[in-house]
Amino acid sequence: MKNFLNFKLLSFDCYGTLVDWEKGIVESLEPFLVSRGVVIDDEQLLEMYAKYESEIENGTYIEYKEVLVEVFNKICGRLSIRINDREKHLLLESFANWEPFPDTISALKSFKKNFKLAIISNVDDDLFKLTQKKLDVEFDYVITAQQVKSYKPSTLIFKYALEKFGISKEHILHIAQSIYHDIVPAKSLGITTVWVNRRKGRKGSGATPPAQGKPDLEVPDLAVLANLIENTNV
Repeated sequence: MKNFLNFKLLSFDCYGTLVDWEKGIVESLEPFLVSRGVVIDDEQLLEMYAKYESEIENGTYIEYKEVLVEVFNKICGRLSIRINDREKHLLLESFANWEPFPDTISALKSFKKNFKLAIISNVDDDLFKLTQKKLDVEFDYVITAQQVKSYKPSTLIFKYALEKFGISKEHILHIAQSIYHDIVPAKSLGITTVWVNRRKGRKGSGATPPAQGKPDLEVPDLAVLANLIENTNV
């Protein structure tokens, strides 16, 4: 890892990195599944989510709101559950209730002291605005899949972000939980990366597909990263 003082901008994945989307997904879907007589292990449910989300996002572009509806439809189909027009929006409607990790807000405020901050997220603009209110930090840039009409792990969104940032990639540090969505494509473009291993000690890869990639730094959470950066900048 380079000296943190070399970086001018920190970019972040949002869902899985700043926001505990796995908790949001499980807490929204499990009560419904139980009401239909289906009991499923949390990790199995998250792996189903990862499979269907990545399949849909790799196809013709549709907005993330539609992705969430389709993912829920496919999960229900896999579990032989019939849903009506009202029920099909359950996962989408839960999105507004997905909450930041406990360390997120304080870490972002710490980062903001020394860097510009950016979001690079597989989401729609209006959906991110629901989350932004909870993060309590002003981002200098918000780059979404909707703006590019393409989802990570495609490098298109990262290339678009680099153009928007207008600074050399050597001065950008990308921070994310997903090896699949973020670390691999960012590294392929020569961007320095930090893997926030939120699932350390848990089996499987959760709501993101499994992937192999080598980040420049691994941390268990944002609090550890904030401490490392503060100590560097003293």
